[in-house]
Amino acid sequence: MYASIKKVLFSLLAISMLVSCSNKETLQTYFVDKQEVANFTTVDIPTSVVSFENANLTEEEKEAYNTIKKLNFIGFKLDETNTTTYETEKAKVASILKDEKYIDLGDFNMFGSKLELKYVGEDDVADEFIIFGSSKEYGFGVLRVLGDKMSPAKLVKFAESMNKGKVDTKQLQAITDFFK
Repeated sequence: MYASIKKVLFSLLAISMLVSCSNKETLQTYFVDKQEVANFTTVDIPTSVVSFENANLTEEEKEAYNTIKKLNFIGFKLDETNTTTYETEKAKVASILKDEKYIDLGDFNMFGSKLELKYVGEDDVADEFIIFGSSKEYGFGVLRVLGDKMSPAKLVKFAESMNKGKVDTKQLQAITDFFK
């Protein structure tokens, strides 16, 4: 009995090592690899950053909010000494996001910054939303919105309702201070 359990555990370990040995960089590994690198900042943002206590949210907006579990942010601060690194790192993120698992929601230009919206999942259910923004003045940032069975349509409506909520700017201070 003990020998068969040992064989099963060894087999599972071997399989997991083979599966995890992919050379393909993912957004998650990019976040981890850049945590302690100069010019980068990473921040885990609690969903409590936005309070909807006194907001009149629809049921659909509440459902969307409740599917969000975690927000992760990574930013690269651009200055006159790191333009080459900025271009290289921005190209790495763009290359990662070209993977077919990232479904394109659209590109936008806002206040001189380019924003790309993507998600991972199916047409009606997403596991992750990605907002990739870049600016030739400040740098770039990637926001990962992680959740459980998030609806792309409901999350778009929820994003539109953000002006109904009270944002705790203290929680976002680390991000805004980084780009100053």
